[in-house]
Amino acid sequence: MTIRVLENTCVGCGECVPVCPTEALSVWTLASCEESLCTDCLECVPYCPVDALAE
Repeated sequence: MTIRVLENTCVGCGECVPVCPTEALSVWTLASCEESLCTDCLECVPYCPVDALAE
């Protein structure tokens, strides 16, 4: 399993990127998660100000 970015909710702020311990998250226009790097630790979830990250 990996973190899902809810595209209709994400505002592309990037608050989640620096807290990801495996550098699986990046932001161009919206956040995206590299599935092969994500360990599903959920550390990024509380940092999203618009609740756009989900299991």
